[in-house]
Amino acid sequence: MPNSAPQPGSDPLAVLLELARRAREARDAAELAFIVVNDTHALAPYRQAALWFAGRGVQALSGVVQIEANAPYAQWLDRVCRSLVSEARPRTLGPADLPERESAEWDEWLPTHALWLPLAPDAREGGQQAGGLLLARDEPWQKQEVALVSEWIDICRHAWHAQHAPAPWSPRRAYARLAAALRLREGRPWWKQRAAWCAAAAAAILLVPVRLTVLAPGELVPANPAAIRAPLDGVVASFAVRPNEEVKAGQPLFDFDDAPLAAKLAVASQELATSLAEYRQAAQLALSDAKWKAQLAALTGKIEERRAEAEFLQGQLARAHVLAPAAGVALFDDPVEWIGKPVVTGERIMRIAARGDIEIEAWLAVGDAIPLEPGAAVRLYLNASPFSSVSATLRYVAHDAVQRPDGSYAYRVRAALAEPTDHRVGLKGTAKLAGGWVPAVYWVLRRPIASVRQALGW
Repeated sequence: MPNSAPQPGSDPLAVLLELARRAREARDAAELAFIVVNDTHALAPYRQAALWFAGRGVQALSGVVQIEANAPYAQWLDRVCRSLVSEARPRTLGPADLPERESAEWDEWLPTHALWLPLAPDAREGGQQAGGLLLARDEPWQKQEVALVSEWIDICRHAWHAQHAPAPWSPRRAYARLAAALRLREGRPWWKQRAAWCAAAAAAILLVPVRLTVLAPGELVPANPAAIRAPLDGVVASFAVRPNEEVKAGQPLFDFDDAPLAAKLAVASQELATSLAEYRQAAQLALSDAKWKAQLAALTGKIEERRAEAEFLQGQLARAHVLAPAAGVALFDDPVEWIGKPVVTGERIMRIAARGDIEIEAWLAVGDAIPLEPGAAVRLYLNASPFSSVSATLRYVAHDAVQRPDGSYAYRVRAALAEPTDHRVGLKGTAKLAGGWVPAVYWVLRRPIASVRQALGW
């Protein structure tokens, strides 16, 4: 029999038997969870499904490959399921059946009608496997559907507990072994016991205050650069400066291809001249024929329209030649990459930075976002100069995390240099940001604890 999902609309009993077979043959818990939240749709249609367990949080969502434990939707579902874990029988529910906080957010996350199918805990696991399946859709649940899905969830409970059989190792056994190793010997004072001294020394070391620091990729960037952006839509024709060249205020930087604008300006100028000639002719005829006087106002408006168009094109033609707004160093990519490239209005082409006006920019990962106050110490270890560092003081940490080119999210950090440096803009390295003082045990276990919490959702 092929290992494919049963199709909705088949005989319910046949569908249930096929799902039971697939549950028994599931290779691991992840495959079983996928079957539960996705293939249950063959028994009763729904829009959303979530599989949840106490102590583990949301384990699977319909139509989702990987769950982000810290996502608002997953956090809200965890609170909802915690409020329903005491239910021993399947039940239909709506926003009115939840606590006020969760009920207020119902319409944001779920359809109107939901069905809670509890998974009874395994006595061998001390109740840690208690959980349930939450199904939601727009139509009310029928009794025959609830009965059929209840039978299926009971099969799932048996398969899930089989996948999570208790291991020989347990926290209680590990604690007993550690207690035996540290047990004091009889007949000797505790201050003469090696285990007591080792424990005291370890506790003292773990409680030593250390500076909480994090590392982040950083680089030297201009502190207050003047961004040179495209003043119009067009094609870059040529550059008058080279990368990293000193420029003066008012010096030409680059030019756009002005041939289309010049042609449009010539046409507009000719149309203006034609309109002026028509006006003069009508003015002469109006002296002898009254009907031409009525046309003078229309011709005057046409002249103003042509004049405005010509003046606009004249201004656009002047803007096609970009000048430096201030003195500094021209920072941009290879001119060959820009020449002939179409750009749109507002697209940044280069920056003008004053020499020596440099600061540090770093990208603090979301998992390393420790409390940092303005004025905190920052040191940048450049890849080009590994034996020296650049000192700075923190100016600000961005409030919102932004997506980086590698797909990760990070907070932008800016730090002002404590003293001038000979290093140029663009050099990259690793920035070390210093926070407050914490016990050494917190410094060691901060990331592991955060990783465990993210994985388990507690």
